[in-house]
Amino acid sequence: MLRGERQILGMDTTRRLYGHLMPHAKTSIVKIMFSEKEIAYLQSQRLARIATVSSDGKPDVAPVGFTFKSGRFLVGGMDLKRTLKYTNAKATGHAAVVVDDLPSADPPQPRGIKVHGSARIIQAEGYLGPAEYIEITPERYWSWGIEAPAFDRGKPVMKKVRR
Repeated sequence: MLRGERQILGMDTTRRLYGHLMPHAKTSIVKIMFSEKEIAYLQSQRLARIATVSSDGKPDVAPVGFTFKSGRFLVGGMDLKRTLKYTNAKATGHAAVVVDDLPSADPPQPRGIKVHGSARIIQAEGYLGPAEYIEITPERYWSWGIEAPAFDRGKPVMKKVRR
């Protein structure tokens, strides 16, 4: 497999074709952008904030529950179809998510991950059980305080990754 890629579904072998992973039938390959520590962090968290923008440019941010599964975020909610996040994600195909916390305030030890990605509406098994979710596939992200302290000699330290 190529660096940074893991087979998520199906245990079939894959073929390399001109440097790309080509899945066999019934096999899904998802590029995992996050490190093992970042994945463990995301799977330990339950709350996030999702940011979307309407087709006419009006922003919205909302606290949400989420599931992190197969390298993607599943965001749901009660009466999801009636929310701005649903309407905006469906209209634009884009969303951002922030998952963060503050394990210590003295000294400050913030940690978190901010993701920009594509968004689509899917039926899936997530934290609400089988339901409709906004699926966010990361295109780039920033993380801090997970693999290393968020500050080094008083200056912020942030990791940036782009697909």
